[in-house]
Amino acid sequence: MLMRTDPFRELDRLAQQLMGQGTWSRPAAMAMDAYREGDEYVVAFDIPGVSAEAIDIDVERNMLTVKAERRPLAKADEVQMELSERPLGVFSRQIVLADTLDTEHIKADYDAGVLTLRIPIAERAKPRKVAISGESSRKEISG
Repeated sequence: MLMRTDPFRELDRLAQQLMGQGTWSRPAAMAMDAYREGDEYVVAFDIPGVSAEAIDIDVERNMLTVKAERRPLAKADEVQMELSERPLGVFSRQIVLADTLDTEHIKADYDAGVLTLRIPIAERAKPRKVAISGESSRKEISG
C-alpha cells in the first residue's frame, strides 16, 4: 500500500492542540467561499458533522455572523479513543455585508456539511436605464 505523507499535517495538528478547541468566547474559524451568481451573493461555509440545530445565523445591520458547535459523540464506557483529529467546539465567522445586499431576504440551506447562504442583490444596486426627458424637436440658431 502506498502512503502519502504531508509534512505539515503534524504541524497543523500541534498548532490546533496548542490553541485548543473553540469556545463561545473564542471560537475557531470556519472555511468559506463567497461569490456572485446572477442576482445573488452566495456564501458557503464548511461545517461537516454539525447538526442544523447547532447552527446560529444572525444579521445585525450589515454584519452577518454564523456560529456552529460540533460536540463529541456520545461514547459507551468501554470505548477507548485511539485517534481524534476532527476538531470539536465552537466555530464562527463574521462577514461585513455591503449595503447593496438585501439582508431581509437571505435564504439558508444546509446539505452534506455545507451551509449555503444566498443573499439577493438589492434592487437599488442593479444596473438600470435612465430615461432622458426634454424637448424632442431641435431648434436652429439664426443669426
